[in-house]
Amino acid sequence: MSAGVEQLKGSIPPLITPFRNGEVDLAGYAGLVEFQVEQGSHGVLVNGTTSEPSTLTVDERNRLIDVAMETVAGRIPVVAATGSQSLAETQALTAHAVNAGVDALLIVTPYYIRPPQRGLIEYYLEVTTPHELPWMIYHIPGRTAVSVSLDTVAELRDRSPQFIGMKHAVNDLGFVSECLARVGNDFRIFVGLEELSFPMMAVGACGLMNAVGNLRPKPLAELCEAVWRNDLDEGQKIHQRLLEINKAVFFDTNPIPMKYMMKRLGIIPENEHRLPMVAASAELSARLDQVLTNAGLLD
Repeated sequence: MSAGVEQLKGSIPPLITPFRNGEVDLAGYAGLVEFQVEQGSHGVLVNGTTSEPSTLTVDERNRLIDVAMETVAGRIPVVAATGSQSLAETQALTAHAVNAGVDALLIVTPYYIRPPQRGLIEYYLEVTTPHELPWMIYHIPGRTAVSVSLDTVAELRDRSPQFIGMKHAVNDLGFVSECLARVGNDFRIFVGLEELSFPMMAVGACGLMNAVGNLRPKPLAELCEAVWRNDLDEGQKIHQRLLEINKAVFFDTNPIPMKYMMKRLGIIPENEHRLPMVAASAELSARLDQVLTNAGLLD
């Protein structure tokens, strides 16, 4: 049973995919989901960019959805990222997520293809119209090489009753204000760039979908809750405390730094990736160790 749309807010971290000897570590993944529940996250995002989804098979992505649903067991919402560069693959991933009972879908703009806006509109409608589940756009042009215009958001809002929001991973605060003014304050915008967490929430975003939530889930949840109670002083303090770690997420391609820091803190046993992604270099490792030391997380 899908959670109500009003529950889709707050810190919903995009989980990493743990690998062990080249295979997806499903037991380890279940542990990461449980960690998020215990640390107070308001939801989990499965198969987002941080999970290295383009290196996973469709079956592996589907199995991660199943493990997340089994582990969460209705305690917090589960959002499934079901996008791909292929319409057929996106449809297959979406159908599985819907059948698994996830609470909402996050669908990335099809990457590499660089479609026109009218193509994006028809693509999203083709994928989502057969289902009644709430869905959101994943807007990350730095990865996909395609942006979504305000006109596209407005047209999809008019044509799809289930279209409820987007993850906005762009350094553009103005877009948030313009979007909410155009389509309504009930439109749910999640922050996708760590350094903009507090300022974007202050101008109307409803929550965070940030990779750094893999490392320190609780402060992200507390940041959201501070904004909700209009305690901007506390929100700013948390923002400043997280600033260096937030920057460290992008010292190299995400999730290379994140997996290294998770290993150093004992959250995962190995920071393994699949090619062409690779583990942190010695130089990067030393730099990240200093970040963790500065944050008081590493002796």
